[in-house]
Amino acid sequence: MIDALIRWSLRNRTAVMALAAALLAWGGYAISTVPLDVLPDLTAPTVTILVEGRGMAPTEMEPLVTVPIESALNGAPGVRRVRSATAVGIAVIWVEFNWGEDIYRARQVVTEKLNQVGSSLPPKVSQPYLAPMSSIMGEIMFIDLESDRHSPLELRTVADTVIRRRLLAVPGVSQVVPTGGGQKQYQVLLEPRRLRDYNLSLNEVEVALEQANRNSSAGFSVAGGQEYLVQGIGRVSTEDEIGQVVVANRGARPILIGDLGQAIQPSSSEFRNSRERTQSS
Repeated sequence: MIDALIRWSLRNRTAVMALAAALLAWGGYAISTVPLDVLPDLTAPTVTILVEGRGMAPTEMEPLVTVPIESALNGAPGVRRVRSATAVGIAVIWVEFNWGEDIYRARQVVTEKLNQVGSSLPPKVSQPYLAPMSSIMGEIMFIDLESDRHSPLELRTVADTVIRRRLLAVPGVSQVVPTGGGQKQYQVLLEPRRLRDYNLSLNEVEVALEQANRNSSAGFSVAGGQEYLVQGIGRVSTEDEIGQVVVANRGARPILIGDLGQAIQPSSSEFRNSRERTQSS
Protein backbone atom coordinates (compact mmCIF):
# COMPACT_ATOMS: atom_id res chain seq x y z
CA MET A 1 0.00 0.00 0.00
CA ILE A 2 2.85 2.35 0.81
CA ASP A 3 4.52 1.54 -2.52
CA ALA A 4 1.32 2.38 -4.35
CA LEU A 5 1.01 5.70 -2.47
CA ILE A 6 4.59 6.61 -3.38
CA ARG A 7 4.04 5.75 -7.06
CA TRP A 8 0.83 7.81 -7.14
CA SER A 9 2.62 10.79 -5.54
CA LEU A 10 5.40 10.64 -8.12
CA ARG A 11 2.93 10.53 -11.01
CA ASN A 12 0.80 13.41 -9.58
CA ARG A 13 3.42 15.88 -8.36
CA THR A 14 1.24 18.90 -9.03
CA ALA A 15 -1.65 17.55 -6.93
CA VAL A 16 0.71 16.63 -4.09
CA MET A 17 2.27 20.14 -4.02
CA ALA A 18 -1.16 21.78 -4.09
CA LEU A 19 -2.40 19.57 -1.26
CA ALA A 20 0.74 20.34 0.82
CA ALA A 21 0.30 24.09 0.26
CA ALA A 22 -3.36 23.87 1.32
CA LEU A 23 -2.48 21.96 4.47
CA LEU A 24 0.27 24.46 5.29
CA ALA A 25 -2.11 27.40 4.90
CA TRP A 26 -4.76 25.69 7.00
CA GLY A 27 -2.22 24.88 9.75
CA GLY A 28 -1.00 28.47 9.86
CA TYR A 29 -4.55 29.74 10.23
CA ALA A 30 -5.32 27.18 12.96
CA ILE A 31 -2.23 28.16 14.96
CA SER A 32 -3.12 31.86 14.78
CA THR A 33 -6.65 31.25 16.11
CA VAL A 34 -6.10 28.43 18.62
CA PRO A 35 -7.12 29.57 22.18
CA LEU A 36 -4.01 28.19 23.87
CA ASP A 37 -0.85 29.88 25.12
CA VAL A 38 2.64 28.63 24.42
CA LEU A 39 3.26 28.65 28.19
CA PRO A 40 -0.19 28.09 29.71
CA ASP A 41 -0.90 29.13 33.28
CA LEU A 42 -0.83 25.86 35.22
CA THR A 43 -1.88 27.37 38.55
CA ALA A 44 -5.38 27.32 39.95
CA PRO A 45 -7.14 30.67 40.58
CA THR A 46 -5.34 32.03 43.65
CA VAL A 47 -5.92 35.09 45.82
CA THR A 48 -2.96 36.34 47.88
CA ILE A 49 -3.55 38.13 51.20
CA LEU A 50 -0.89 40.26 52.92
CA VAL A 51 -1.08 41.24 56.59
CA GLU A 52 1.48 43.39 58.39
CA GLY A 53 2.04 43.52 62.13
CA ARG A 54 4.91 45.78 63.05
CA GLY A 55 7.30 44.27 65.59
CA MET A 56 5.39 41.02 66.01
CA ALA A 57 7.39 37.79 66.12
CA PRO A 58 6.34 34.81 63.94
CA THR A 59 5.27 32.87 67.04
CA GLU A 60 2.91 35.75 67.83
CA MET A 61 1.73 36.42 64.27
CA GLU A 62 0.85 32.77 63.65
CA PRO A 63 -1.84 32.25 66.36
CA LEU A 64 -3.18 35.82 66.46
CA VAL A 65 -3.26 36.72 62.75
CA THR A 66 -2.57 33.83 60.37
CA VAL A 67 -4.72 31.13 62.00
CA PRO A 68 -7.88 33.31 62.41
CA ILE A 69 -7.71 34.36 58.75
CA GLU A 70 -7.18 30.78 57.59
CA SER A 71 -10.09 29.59 59.74
CA ALA A 72 -12.37 32.24 58.25
CA LEU A 73 -11.43 31.31 54.68
CA ASN A 74 -11.62 27.53 55.08
CA GLY A 75 -14.96 26.34 53.81
CA ALA A 76 -15.68 29.46 51.75
CA PRO A 77 -17.48 28.81 48.43
CA GLY A 78 -15.08 27.46 45.84
CA VAL A 79 -12.03 27.27 48.12
CA ARG A 80 -10.05 24.06 47.78
CA ARG A 81 -6.86 24.85 49.74
CA VAL A 82 -5.45 27.58 52.01
CA ARG A 83 -1.70 27.98 52.54
CA SER A 84 0.29 30.53 54.53
CA ALA A 85 3.77 31.70 55.45
CA THR A 86 4.54 33.79 58.52
CA ALA A 87 7.67 35.86 59.09
CA VAL A 88 8.71 38.73 61.34
CA GLY A 89 5.96 41.35 61.14
CA ILE A 90 4.22 39.91 58.09
CA ALA A 91 1.94 37.03 57.10
CA VAL A 92 1.14 35.87 53.56
CA ILE A 93 -1.93 33.69 52.95
CA TRP A 94 -2.63 32.01 49.59
CA VAL A 95 -6.25 31.00 48.94
CA GLU A 96 -6.58 28.54 46.05
CA PHE A 97 -9.97 28.10 44.37
CA ASN A 98 -11.30 25.32 42.18
CA TRP A 99 -10.31 25.18 38.52
CA GLY A 100 -12.51 27.36 36.35
CA GLU A 101 -13.51 29.66 39.22
CA ASP A 102 -13.86 33.30 38.19
CA ILE A 103 -10.98 35.23 39.77
CA TYR A 104 -13.09 38.35 40.34
CA ARG A 105 -15.75 36.35 42.20
CA ALA A 106 -12.97 34.66 44.19
CA ARG A 107 -11.54 38.02 45.25
CA GLN A 108 -15.02 39.17 46.28
CA VAL A 109 -15.47 36.07 48.46
CA VAL A 110 -12.09 36.64 50.13
CA THR A 111 -12.86 40.32 50.73
CA GLU A 112 -16.14 39.47 52.45
CA LYS A 113 -14.42 36.97 54.73
CA LEU A 114 -11.65 39.44 55.60
CA ASN A 115 -14.25 42.06 56.60
CA GLN A 116 -15.70 39.57 59.07
CA VAL A 117 -12.39 38.60 60.67
CA GLY A 118 -10.81 42.08 60.63
CA SER A 119 -12.35 43.14 63.94
CA SER A 120 -10.83 40.16 65.79
CA LEU A 121 -7.22 40.95 64.85
CA PRO A 122 -4.87 42.68 67.34
CA PRO A 123 -5.00 46.51 67.32
CA LYS A 124 -1.41 46.95 66.06
CA VAL A 125 -2.03 44.75 63.01
CA SER A 126 -2.86 46.62 59.82
CA GLN A 127 -5.93 45.84 57.79
CA PRO A 128 -5.37 42.78 55.54
CA TYR A 129 -5.24 43.60 51.84
CA LEU A 130 -5.21 41.64 48.60
CA ALA A 131 -2.17 41.47 46.36
CA PRO A 132 -2.59 42.32 42.66
CA MET A 133 -3.93 39.64 40.34
CA SER A 134 -0.95 37.68 39.08
CA SER A 135 0.17 34.08 38.93
CA ILE A 136 3.35 32.09 39.28
CA MET A 137 3.77 32.35 35.49
CA GLY A 138 3.47 36.15 35.51
CA GLU A 139 7.07 37.09 36.32
CA ILE A 140 8.27 38.17 32.91
CA MET A 141 11.17 40.58 33.27
CA PHE A 142 14.11 41.54 35.50
CA ILE A 143 15.56 45.05 35.11
CA ASP A 144 19.01 45.88 36.48
CA LEU A 145 20.09 49.47 37.16
CA GLU A 146 23.80 50.21 37.17
CA SER A 147 25.71 53.49 37.28
CA ASP A 148 29.28 54.64 37.79
CA ARG A 149 28.20 58.11 38.93
CA HIS A 150 25.22 57.44 41.18
CA SER A 151 25.08 55.63 44.50
CA PRO A 152 22.84 52.59 45.18
CA LEU A 153 20.63 54.90 47.24
CA GLU A 154 20.02 57.18 44.25
CA LEU A 155 19.39 54.23 41.95
CA ARG A 156 16.81 52.80 44.34
CA THR A 157 15.10 56.20 44.55
CA VAL A 158 14.84 56.37 40.75
CA ALA A 159 13.51 52.80 40.64
CA ASP A 160 10.81 53.59 43.24
CA THR A 161 9.71 57.01 42.02
CA VAL A 162 10.20 56.89 38.24
CA ILE A 163 10.66 53.44 36.73
CA ARG A 164 8.13 51.59 38.89
CA ARG A 165 5.37 54.13 38.21
CA ARG A 166 5.95 54.08 34.46
CA LEU A 167 5.93 50.28 34.34
CA LEU A 168 2.67 50.12 36.32
CA ALA A 169 1.12 52.40 33.69
CA VAL A 170 1.76 49.75 31.00
CA PRO A 171 -1.43 47.75 30.27
CA GLY A 172 -1.23 44.22 31.65
CA VAL A 173 1.39 44.95 34.33
CA SER A 174 -0.05 44.15 37.77
CA GLN A 175 2.92 44.62 40.08
CA VAL A 176 6.51 45.91 40.04
CA VAL A 177 8.75 45.01 42.99
CA PRO A 178 11.97 47.04 43.41
CA THR A 179 14.72 45.31 45.41
CA GLY A 180 18.29 46.09 46.40
CA GLY A 181 20.03 49.40 46.91
CA GLY A 182 19.14 51.62 49.85
CA GLN A 183 16.01 53.49 50.89
CA LYS A 184 16.02 57.11 51.98
CA GLN A 185 15.46 57.47 55.67
CA TYR A 186 16.45 59.43 58.76
CA GLN A 187 17.72 57.58 61.81
CA VAL A 188 17.63 58.83 65.39
CA LEU A 189 20.47 57.36 67.45
CA LEU A 190 19.58 57.66 71.13
CA GLU A 191 21.85 57.43 74.16
CA PRO A 192 20.39 55.03 76.77
CA ARG A 193 22.12 56.97 79.55
CA ARG A 194 20.39 60.21 78.57
CA LEU A 195 17.02 58.47 78.36
CA ARG A 196 17.57 57.19 81.89
CA ASP A 197 18.65 60.64 83.14
CA TYR A 198 15.49 62.29 81.78
CA ASN A 199 13.27 59.34 82.75
CA LEU A 200 12.01 58.81 79.19
CA SER A 201 11.16 55.66 77.24
CA LEU A 202 11.60 54.76 73.59
CA ASN A 203 7.84 54.79 73.13
CA GLU A 204 7.64 58.44 74.24
CA VAL A 205 10.36 59.37 71.76
CA GLU A 206 8.59 57.49 68.95
CA VAL A 207 5.26 59.16 69.70
CA ALA A 208 6.90 62.60 69.79
CA LEU A 209 8.57 62.06 66.42
CA GLU A 210 5.34 60.81 64.87
CA GLN A 211 3.25 63.70 66.16
CA ALA A 212 5.83 66.34 65.22
CA ASN A 213 6.22 65.14 61.62
CA ARG A 214 2.87 66.30 60.25
CA ASN A 215 1.14 69.34 58.80
CA SER A 216 -2.06 70.82 60.17
CA SER A 217 -4.82 72.85 58.56
CA ALA A 218 -6.58 75.77 60.21
CA GLY A 219 -9.24 76.46 57.62
CA PHE A 220 -9.46 79.64 55.52
CA SER A 221 -8.88 83.32 56.09
CA VAL A 222 -11.10 85.70 54.10
CA ALA A 223 -9.56 89.06 53.23
CA GLY A 224 -10.37 91.42 50.37
CA GLY A 225 -12.87 89.05 48.83
CA GLN A 226 -10.35 86.20 48.64
CA GLU A 227 -9.88 83.06 50.66
CA TYR A 228 -6.42 82.10 51.88
CA LEU A 229 -5.60 78.65 53.13
CA VAL A 230 -4.13 78.67 56.64
CA GLN A 231 -1.78 75.76 57.14
CA GLY A 232 0.83 74.87 59.70
CA ILE A 233 3.92 73.27 58.12
CA GLY A 234 5.37 70.79 60.59
CA ARG A 235 6.98 68.06 58.51
CA VAL A 236 10.70 67.73 59.09
CA SER A 237 13.17 67.62 56.21
CA THR A 238 16.63 67.94 57.80
CA GLU A 239 18.56 66.42 60.68
CA ASP A 240 18.54 69.78 62.54
CA GLU A 241 14.73 69.96 62.42
CA ILE A 242 14.50 66.46 63.86
CA GLY A 243 16.86 67.47 66.64
CA GLN A 244 14.50 70.34 67.61
CA VAL A 245 11.49 68.05 68.19
CA VAL A 246 10.19 68.34 71.75
CA VAL A 247 9.79 65.01 73.54
CA ALA A 248 8.71 66.17 77.01
CA ASN A 249 8.96 69.05 79.48
CA ARG A 250 10.90 68.89 82.71
CA GLY A 251 9.86 71.94 84.67
CA ALA A 252 10.29 74.95 82.40
CA ARG A 253 12.83 73.24 80.14
CA PRO A 254 11.76 71.25 77.06
CA ILE A 255 13.61 68.02 76.34
CA LEU A 256 14.58 67.85 72.66
CA ILE A 257 15.64 64.95 70.46
CA GLY A 258 19.04 66.61 70.29
CA ASP A 259 19.36 66.25 74.06
CA LEU A 260 18.83 62.49 73.81
CA GLY A 261 20.99 61.64 70.81
CA GLN A 262 21.48 62.66 67.21
CA ALA A 263 19.60 62.37 63.93
CA ILE A 264 21.49 61.24 60.85
CA GLN A 265 20.73 60.41 57.23
CA PRO A 266 22.79 57.28 56.58
CA SER A 267 24.27 56.42 53.23
CA SER A 268 23.16 53.31 51.37
CA SER A 269 26.14 51.27 52.62
CA GLU A 270 25.52 52.32 56.21
CA PHE A 271 21.84 51.42 55.81
CA ARG A 272 22.67 47.94 54.55
CA ASN A 273 25.12 47.35 57.38
CA SER A 274 22.55 48.51 59.92
CA ARG A 275 19.91 46.26 58.38
CA GLU A 276 22.25 43.26 58.39
CA ARG A 277 23.08 43.83 62.05
CA THR A 278 19.39 44.03 62.87
CA GLN A 279 18.59 40.80 61.02
CA SER A 280 21.51 38.90 62.52
CA SER A 281 20.56 39.90 66.03
